[in-house]
Amino acid sequence: MQRILKAALVLSLTILPAVAQAAASDSADAYPTRPIRFVVSQTPGSSIDAMTRIVATRMSQLLGRQLVVDNRTGAGGTIGGAIVAHSEPDGYTLFAAATASQVIGPQLYKKFVTYDPFRDFAPVSLFAMTQNVLVVNPNTPFKTVKDLVDYAKANPGKLNWSNAGTGFQSHLAGVLFTHMARIEVLHVPYKGAGASLGAAISGESQVTIVPAPSVMGHVHAGRLRALAMGGEQRSALLPGMPTISESGVPGYTFRGWAGVIVPAKTPKAIQGKLLKIVHATVNDPRTNKALQKIGADPLTSTPAEFAALIKGDWETYGNAIRVSGIKAN
Repeated sequence: MQRILKAALVLSLTILPAVAQAAASDSADAYPTRPIRFVVSQTPGSSIDAMTRIVATRMSQLLGRQLVVDNRTGAGGTIGGAIVAHSEPDGYTLFAAATASQVIGPQLYKKFVTYDPFRDFAPVSLFAMTQNVLVVNPNTPFKTVKDLVDYAKANPGKLNWSNAGTGFQSHLAGVLFTHMARIEVLHVPYKGAGASLGAAISGESQVTIVPAPSVMGHVHAGRLRALAMGGEQRSALLPGMPTISESGVPGYTFRGWAGVIVPAKTPKAIQGKLLKIVHATVNDPRTNKALQKIGADPLTSTPAEFAALIKGDWETYGNAIRVSGIKAN
């Protein structure tokens, strides 16, 4: 009897892992069986929101289930990050991660962040890179970066410079610009990109620097005037537009990115399926064209490449935060 029990125990120990593996495989094959929440940590109308909605539409079609965009704002994107980090790791809560939520906000709001931005997430793939655009209200006399800088030097503190809120990309990009240009302005935080751009369009603020996807429509419509791009090289979006670095603030570069990440313990099979779906989505001609139309550069990656980018930007933007003098909360 003991030999029989021992043999049964050995057999069960052999079979159970195989059963579990098969069950996990079946689960991944069936995934998804219900709608998926796609958390965006910024307001509707922001750069990451605009890009995510384009990507979510095609992903929904390919997965056969609706992806519901859920805007959860606050604390530099870390509120949205916390929701995803502490959610069930079953593939039904995705995070539209961006520079602000993964590398800026967690460093500015250290005391309030309830998750580890590296250990608690698994990067899946990038879906876009973004350039920042320096824009002004069209009623201002500024036609070049030099015009803006010269005025600010002659009139310290007289310019209102809007941003989407402390800790967001537009905030740090603006503070870094004024630091490197050695000018003094009034940085005015608003509750989200929409409100910040609205202030610049109305003239309540005169200038801002924001990710291209949130502003190109306003530039093309003449509601805002673009002065320069924030990338290392000129962009195909506006090939005649100079970079900030070549326009009087040497060495200035500031760009962002967007991608899909999930809770760290999400099954590898589901992560793999999402990776294929993101790549198929971005490579779809209509989705690719739609992202370019709003000012994004469509781009995919491997999970390892995405993780390396986040790690590198953590150092880069951490240094920018320290150099620019922004105080962590």
